[in-house]
Amino acid sequence: MATNTGTLYLCATPIGNLEDMTLRVIRTLKEVDLIAAEDTRNSIKLLNYFDIHTPMTSYHEYNKIEKGRSLVKRLLEGQNIALITDAGTPGISDPGEELVSMCREAGVTVTSLPGACACITALTLSGLSTRRFCFEAFLPQDKKRRLETLKELSEETRTMIIYEAPHRLKRTLQELQEVLGDRKLTICRELTKKHETAFETTLKDAGEFYGPQEPRGECVLVLEGRSRESIQKEKQADYQKMSVEEHVRLYEGQGMDRKEAMKQAAKDRGVGKREIYQALLEGKDLP
Repeated sequence: MATNTGTLYLCATPIGNLEDMTLRVIRTLKEVDLIAAEDTRNSIKLLNYFDIHTPMTSYHEYNKIEKGRSLVKRLLEGQNIALITDAGTPGISDPGEELVSMCREAGVTVTSLPGACACITALTLSGLSTRRFCFEAFLPQDKKRRLETLKELSEETRTMIIYEAPHRLKRTLQELQEVLGDRKLTICRELTKKHETAFETTLKDAGEFYGPQEPRGECVLVLEGRSRESIQKEKQADYQKMSVEEHVRLYEGQGMDRKEAMKQAAKDRGVGKREIYQALLEGKDLP
């Protein structure tokens, strides 16, 4: 474990409204030795606005390995470095996660300064369940991986959060409806800005809405998870295709004794254990 190293500060920056910049982040950006920014041309505007004159270097998807090693070296020499992204919290759907991993392996101290994050902002605005949720970020562009991901999401019971660019929004809405069926959906745009919108709709209605017009602005899609009731009904329909004897043997083959297997089969089918026992005794199937 390295000692006397510098610290990597993950500094959240505004996702639209500059007033969301925290006092702690402003102070830290002024005090560190170096700021690693996803796009220095974009970040210089932010730094100038808050009168921050700390040196900057670029750290992005295309130099994250080579530049990451360089940054870790400086941290091990005792320098403090702040990592910022174009908007939001570093490490969320950006190459910052790679730098954090490298720092952890090298024994460098890492701390996160909380602030704006588009996925959480959208979730809280959505009107959908916030107790359990999953963040998918951008869907894969590779066709095979994309379809695999969509199929996984079709079984997801938690609220889902997906990022999407405007020029791909129509295609994504269509694919989501084809694989997941119609679901409640909130499309969030211009988060924290003057014209912020949280459009409550469904996949079907959203596809029809955007049909004749071109979407604008980066979007966060907050999508309803699959209900547990629909999953249970589907399972029960599958079990109905099996005979009672086959159903009980299925669980016996998994190591259950006859009594437990009958109990589980009854639960699956939504009937009493006595009905399962009677069907087995008479060699008949349930209606």
